Amino acid sequence: MNHPQKTILFILPDLEAGGAERIVTTIANHLPRERFEPKILLLRKEGAYLEILKDDVEVVDMNVRRIRNSLLPILNEIRKRKPEIVFCGFGEVNAYISFFIKMFPKTKFIARETNVVSKHVTRKDIRFFYKFYNNFHKIICQSDDMQEDLVENFNIKKDKIVKINNPVDFDFIDGQLEESIKPEIFESGFKNVVAIGNLSARKGFDNLLKIFTYLKDEKILLHILGDGKDREQLHQMKNDLELENVIFHGQQKNPYQFLKFADLFILSSRYEGFPNVLLEAGACGTYSLANHCPGGISEIIQPGINGEISDIENHAEFARKIVDVLSQNHDSYTIKNSVKSRFSKEIILGKYEDLFSNILQ
Repeated sequence: MNHPQKTILFILPDLEAGGAERIVTTIANHLPRERFEPKILLLRKEGAYLEILKDDVEVVDMNVRRIRNSLLPILNEIRKRKPEIVFCGFGEVNAYISFFIKMFPKTKFIARETNVVSKHVTRKDIRFFYKFYNNFHKIICQSDDMQEDLVENFNIKKDKIVKINNPVDFDFIDGQLEESIKPEIFESGFKNVVAIGNLSARKGFDNLLKIFTYLKDEKILLHILGDGKDREQLHQMKNDLELENVIFHGQQKNPYQFLKFADLFILSSRYEGFPNVLLEAGACGTYSLANHCPGGISEIIQPGINGEISDIENHAEFARKIVDVLSQNHDSYTIKNSVKSRFSKEIILGKYEDLFSNILQ
């Protein structure tokens, strides 16, 4: 018996290199086409992941600059296209859309959270809309921390929440690693530590710079990859603290070459949702040291196997931990396997397919 294809409309701001964008691209690329027809609605048709999106995925460009101006066009597209499922992939728009779900009785709505909401959403006008969040048919959280936060702080019903961790696309990463050569800036005789993320307060790079003031006499270099609104501030801080052992690299097209040849990856975030970059470091065979913060860190790190967790606010202790970890040897095969056995895209995409099938029944 042939079931007709069901349309899933994914909604995102753009396909720039970020966690939610990566997940949606991976899901859209790999959904079985005999059952599902993925379409992606973007506020702006731009971003690096457009290049790796399969040709048969229709991209709808709303050409809207601001999120608050996007609501009416989004609702019009849903009305026009009548998808069986709307999959909304980023916080602010999820919140607004929850208010209008009842207008579309034939469509199932799924929200995918990207962060621990109470930490991330501070604006009162947006928090107001979380009153309507139970209108979603399902809400995807990537970690226990996110799930507990929604139940406790936003009164979300437990049966609405599905926990699905983020997937790691090993085929993609392995392809990138094959082309990766050691960055010239990695000096021999030095240990090279890598941190990656948006240069904003939540990623905690200010703490990391303070920690590296304790490591000036060690042969350790910190490489920070990423860009963002705190760029000037962090560069200034580096100069003020006279940190010659810290190098900013900006956004990198292939961050995997840095991860592959790094002696250690550090996650310095104040909070996360379920940090892809921690998974990707593991997929590159690199050991991690992560701050003890909300967002599924303890679900990813298997202490002594693929990484450790320490409190970054204790700068001296964290600095000691860096030196300690760098003095040990870690088996890259074991690290990769720790991630692959739990978070490979095959395992996680299976869970998404089950969710889509179940919600349509």
